[in-house]
Amino acid sequence: MRKGELTRAAILDVALDLSSRDGLEGLTIGLLADKMNMSKSGVFAHFGSREDLQMEVLKLYHHRFEQEVFFPSMKEPRGIARLQSMFARWVKRVSVEIASGCIYISGAVEYDDRPGPIRESLVAMVQAWQGALLRSVQQSIASGDLKAGTDAQQMVYEMYGLILALHHDARFLRVPGSIERAQRGFERLIESYQNHATSTE
Repeated sequence: MRKGELTRAAILDVALDLSSRDGLEGLTIGLLADKMNMSKSGVFAHFGSREDLQMEVLKLYHHRFEQEVFFPSMKEPRGIARLQSMFARWVKRVSVEIASGCIYISGAVEYDDRPGPIRESLVAMVQAWQGALLRSVQQSIASGDLKAGTDAQQMVYEMYGLILALHHDARFLRVPGSIERAQRGFERLIESYQNHATSTE
């Protein structure tokens, strides 16, 4: 990478840290310039506007989520093994974000009623992840791992609910054992939908 590309990457890393802590709307060029020991014009030289910077931060966050959660899980065989990997890696990422914050969740609060390209991109990214979860559940049904009558969308809704509860209890209320509760909740969820007739053959 050239010097300009390295500087841009370094700016984005710091911007992502700040956005995770303060939200995308809390990200300012002035604060970022201070953190980077750069001038505001120096930061602006790499991004056309504050909104462009926010969009790039969001893309970086989504990229890292895919690299840590989605792509490694795709190496697992279709069915419950893949679904369990997706949830386990998701929880592992959340366990780190208890200290730093989740842009998907903070972004949902910031942009739930704020139209514009950032909201559109955020919604598309979250829907892409929900779509991946849905496909994995559907594949688990097709493989016989889950009961034929399983409501795939309901199961994804319940999985998402566990993660939201985990964020709330661990980050906001600071309740000990929240991660373990989320894991047990997922195990109970799998148990309720699992096709035991197939699994015991």
